[in-house]
Amino acid sequence: MAFAISRAVGNAVVRNRLRRRLRAILADSDVPNGLLLIGVRPPVVELSFDRLRTTLEKLLTQL
Repeated sequence: MAFAISRAVGNAVVRNRLRRRLRAILADSDVPNGLLLIGVRPPVVELSFDRLRTTLEKLLTQL
């Protein structure tokens, strides 16, 4: 599992917080085995944790 979070998203604190949130969501979900790269764009920072969870789970079901 890897994350591509550019500096356009925010400073290091914001990017690391987002990375921790994504890891927590993926730890609880049933992610298929294999390599996965998750790219993040700046509007994601404005999402709440619950909204981020539902969005990511929705995207993962489309794989």
